[in-house]
Formats: sequence, structure tokens, C-alpha cells
Amino acid sequence: MSKRRFLITGGSQGIGAAVVEAACADGHEVIFTGRNEELIAEVSDKTGAFGLRADVGVPDDNARTVEVCSERLGGVDVLVNNAGYGYFATIGELDVEKMKAQFDTNVFGLVDITNRVVLGMKERGEGDIVNIASTSGMKGHSHGTAYSASKWAVRGITQCWQAELRPHGIRALCICPSEVQTNWGGRTGRSDPNKLFASDIADAILAALSANRRALWPEFAVFATNPWQQS
Repeated sequence: MSKRRFLITGGSQGIGAAVVEAACADGHEVIFTGRNEELIAEVSDKTGAFGLRADVGVPDDNARTVEVCSERLGGVDVLVNNAGYGYFATIGELDVEKMKAQFDTNVFGLVDITNRVVLGMKERGEGDIVNIASTSGMKGHSHGTAYSASKWAVRGITQCWQAELRPHGIRALCICPSEVQTNWGGRTGRSDPNKLFASDIADAILAALSANRRALWPEFAVFATNPWQQS
């Protein structure tokens, strides 16, 4: 894959940080967003990427992010929509306001920033949009009404974008990771070598992007081969 200009949302930790690191290691120009200034600084120092404090759920932040990408990079060739979080509750106890807030980030924020970035891609007749969904968006589970619904939405949105954007030379890919050992949701201390790491998802994304532009991987899931194996 030739040198490209990346914008990665939610790039200050977890899968997003792994994608930042992998893209920088391959020689690409990278801007990433996050909400924690300390984590943003750590990733920037480690990778050389430019980190920007921004919340994808806030339209003004998205406008500023795209403006920074235009000023520093001259545009965006690859948008990785990774920012997102989980809210879990059983039906009967679910807080609809918290579900709406989650959708502001996981769904509406994803759409808003893409709405702003895709115009430049259309002008150039080329680009890649990578949406990070989840295997929770492929099969529902207990307590998953809000989160699974948001990831089902991401899958459906991606399919709509594929229909709209392929005639413009723009690929939209949907990645559905299974459980990944990150600090997602405040869960720390997970280091089982047989389960997925964030770097595994980053490797899969870079591999999909490296495919010849005549080829599109519309959607794929990533699972650990044998997560039950005893270390």
C-alpha cells in the first residue's frame, strides 16, 4: 500500500492506538483523536502521529478535526471509525437516555465525521472508510440491547455506504472483532496470550486496506483461534 493519509477516531487506546501504531510503522501520515489528553500524548510520543483531543459525539469537534486534517495533511485517504463505548443493561432496567448517549458516539458521531470526510474522497475519486463494529452486532446477547443495537446499526450503515460509494472508487469496510484484550470499559489486567490483542485487529485492517483497489472486503469478523486453551 502506497503512503496514505489516515484519520483514526478513538486512537488514544485499545484497537485505535494499535491501528495508529501499525499505520505509522508502515510509513503513513496519521492524525488520531481521543478524549484523554494524557493517553493522547503517550500515543503521540510513541508513534509520532499527531493526536487531537476531540469527541466524535460532538459535531463541532468533528468539524475541527476535519479542518486540522485539511491543514496538516491536505485531506484524508483512510478514515478509521473506531471511537465507541459500551453501555450494558437488561431490558426492564435499561436507561434509554444512556442508550441515546451511546448512539451519539457509536452511530451518529460515526456518521457525522464520515459525512464531512467523504466529500474530499469523492472529489479525488478514491478513499477507504473502515468502520469498527463488533461480533456483538452479529449476534445478540444478554444485557446487550444498547451496545449490540449500535453495532448492528454500524453494519447496516456500512452496507448503505458500499452501495453509494463504490461508484466513486471509495471502499467502505466493516470489521467485527470478537473479544479483544484492551482496557475497554475499564477492564484491565487481561493478558491471556491465546485471546485476541488489539494488534491482531490492526493487522487485519492494514491487510484489508492493502488489497488491490479493484477488490473490496465488505465485512469480516476476527476471532481468536483457540481462546479456551490453557496458557
